[in-house]
Amino acid sequence: MPAARSLCGSDSSSVTNLTCATNVAIISDRMVNELRAVVQELGGEQALGRRLASDRDLRDAIRQGFPPAVVEELMRASGLTLKELAAALDLSTRSLQRRRRGGRLARYESDRLYRLARIIALAREYLGEHERALRWLKHPNRALGGIAPVTAIDTELGARQVENVLGRIAYGGIS
Repeated sequence: MPAARSLCGSDSSSVTNLTCATNVAIISDRMVNELRAVVQELGGEQALGRRLASDRDLRDAIRQGFPPAVVEELMRASGLTLKELAAALDLSTRSLQRRRRGGRLARYESDRLYRLARIIALAREYLGEHERALRWLKHPNRALGGIAPVTAIDTELGARQVENVLGRIAYGGIS
């Protein structure tokens, strides 16, 4: 419980410590589940060419650049065409085509693919079935100013706004 104590403060109350330790465990479980879901959207360990057991492993994989198979797997998982995927990632279609043929993706390209995979994983979790999540991602949303969520995620701020809308949907808010 030393890690939980440092996150929870120095209150010596056993009830407070138990509550805090429970919250830390819940957050930890949620992070592990999110990591698994994102890795699945990226094509799993086979497409990534490595085992990813932690956020640190995923961060290292992003820094080294994903293999081109990840592009194919994310296109399949998202139901996006190459042109739609390139627009969602703010990349040129030609660059994405070149990357699909060989070599590793650049760090920024891998980071953007991770961002899209994270949004798809969250949409699946909060909206239920895969097809419903994909429809939601492509449909204009008033909470996002009338643009489709997949269009909004070309920036980190847009991705956070999409996550916010998904969170409101998941927890009973109006979106």
